[in-house]
Amino acid sequence: MDDHIEGHTGSHRLETRVWLRMLACGNLIENELRNRLRDEFGTTLARFDVLAQIARPPSEPTMSELSQRLMVTKGNITDVIGRLEAEQLVVRRRDAADARVSRVHLTPKGRRLVGTMVPAHNEWLAQLLREFDRDRLEQLDALLGQLRAALRAARGA
Repeated sequence: MDDHIEGHTGSHRLETRVWLRMLACGNLIENELRNRLRDEFGTTLARFDVLAQIARPPSEPTMSELSQRLMVTKGNITDVIGRLEAEQLVVRRRDAADARVSRVHLTPKGRRLVGTMVPAHNEWLAQLLREFDRDRLEQLDALLGQLRAALRAARGA
């Protein structure tokens, strides 16, 4: 093996292993949630994520706020919102203070659906993580919070 390649992989082996494990865990959870949302509610994870974000405070987000919260492009949000509007789950209304801005609201039908999906989603996560004891889960939460802060700081540096 080339010394440069071997030296590089050897010196960053732990970081690479941690990154790959985080990806693998994220993918396992995401795939299970995706399958359960499809099977139980006939919906996609993207649609669930958008609906859940609209339901959480601060309420009535703008399209830009949804894009930022979900870390996706405005085009992706526009597409999903258009389909959710066609199903009468959400409605866009002009902002009272700034007519150039649209805010997204859940319809009564959308609120009922979110009110059913979010508790199911939370229970599925609890089931998936049940084998990991509570103390260790709290430690992992704290460590991941510290990692996120460090990554944000590094990005800003």
